[in-house]
Amino acid sequence: MATSPGSAGDPDLAREVVAFTRQATRRYNRARSSFPDVLANLYSAALALGCAAAIAVSFVFALRDGIAGSMVHSSLVDSRWHVLPAATLWFLLTYAGLAAIAIVARKLGPVTAGPAEAAWWLPLPLDRRPLVLPSFLRRTLATGLAAAVAYLPFSVLTALDRHAAAHLMAAVTFGAVAVTAVAGAAVLQLTPQNPPQYPALMLAALVPGAVLPFLAGARWPLALALAGAAAALAYAAPRAGLVPRAELVRGGAVSGHVHASVFFLEANELHRALAVAPRSPRQRRRGARFFARPVSGAFTALVRADIVAFFRLGPPVAGPLLFLAICGGVVLIDPALPALVQIAVLVIAGCATASGTGTVIRRTALIPELDALVPLPPWQARLSRLAMPTLAMGCWMGVLTAGLAALGPAGPLLVPLGVLAGAGMAAGTLRAATRPAPDWTRPPVETPFGPVPRDQVSALLRGTDMTILAMMPVMLALYLGFVHPLLIPAQLALSAGSILYEVRFGGRPA
Repeated sequence: MATSPGSAGDPDLAREVVAFTRQATRRYNRARSSFPDVLANLYSAALALGCAAAIAVSFVFALRDGIAGSMVHSSLVDSRWHVLPAATLWFLLTYAGLAAIAIVARKLGPVTAGPAEAAWWLPLPLDRRPLVLPSFLRRTLATGLAAAVAYLPFSVLTALDRHAAAHLMAAVTFGAVAVTAVAGAAVLQLTPQNPPQYPALMLAALVPGAVLPFLAGARWPLALALAGAAAALAYAAPRAGLVPRAELVRGGAVSGHVHASVFFLEANELHRALAVAPRSPRQRRRGARFFARPVSGAFTALVRADIVAFFRLGPPVAGPLLFLAICGGVVLIDPALPALVQIAVLVIAGCATASGTGTVIRRTALIPELDALVPLPPWQARLSRLAMPTLAMGCWMGVLTAGLAALGPAGPLLVPLGVLAGAGMAAGTLRAATRPAPDWTRPPVETPFGPVPRDQVSALLRGTDMTILAMMPVMLALYLGFVHPLLIPAQLALSAGSILYEVRFGGRPA
């Protein structure tokens, strides 16, 4: 058969391969499951979904009533600084959500071939479109549905004057734009080595889509979003078979890693799966001159290696800058949000930023034997790992607290308090990197959300608990409106204690 894989081939033969695969899969699943098992799984899933929905709905409406009611009597800044229209912040958050969907979809594929598929039919000279298109369409539509469901509470909280039908229309509009974003990511797969302008153009094309959910009072935004999603799918679907083989295998590997991490509740593995690898030669050579300089001593050499690894493997600066912008927008919004809601947003942004600085720590934690090869005590190796996260979080918290101090709350003493808190937050990244793996050999614990492994909640909170604890003095100062003299030594003790504890005992996985 003189055809090139993925471009031309016998479509009937490809469909026969797909039909055979589905029949074999159904036969295998039926042999390993029974009707009572399926019924029990459906009942457990429905019960877990119902409990989660009930909790989410009650929380959203309680928060909505609090925002609209008597809770809005205090803010972290004076009312004269409430200059940012609420619609602007909600638009920026909507666009950030769409951009995140597009970026994650590009990392995961979205047109993929799993390891078994890559070993079986990918080398065959077949038309790949019937083989990869069904999974691509399922993934795209599932993303749109999940995006619509996730946007619904956001619409309820941010548009208090809308009626129920308008909220539903806004959610469906956002879901349709999310489908467009995933289809755009699939188009980028056709040329994996495309210039950097192409992803930028795709992200820029999502800006009008982020406006459409706020025009849900009319019907034409929904029609326009659905038409855009249909056009994007009509362009991407016929070309799904043209995605290069290497790109299919890469997307399948990343998707499998992410799915396994979510199924086994492994937060560290999820971070590793979604980590950004240095692609350009310039990124791979960051710090080359600094690394080539002579050093004296093993500890200095290890610190230098960790610094270079941080600059090469660390997260892009866009993430920390985005969280800084969100924190600034939350305190400047008009009408103001309750002070406790603003503090909660600051804590979430701090935890997310601190987690992003732990890329090197998470990678080295995979092979703890590497530290044993270094002629240094283990605590010095862990101290070296903390050098750059401590510096990065100190700078991030310093910038955040400097901006808040300039707006009035807590005064200039808030800045050193924030820098000290950043050091303690970095210790949480080392603690999070040594989370114990879920113990699936022990009987799971039955919860309203379904069975989970024992001690799983405490394992997931490992690291985050220390990060939040390190931020407590700063958040208390913001809530009180001034820095009490006892908060500085308390923050110093918390940060120093967190670092010392993790340096001395952080290598223990449990």
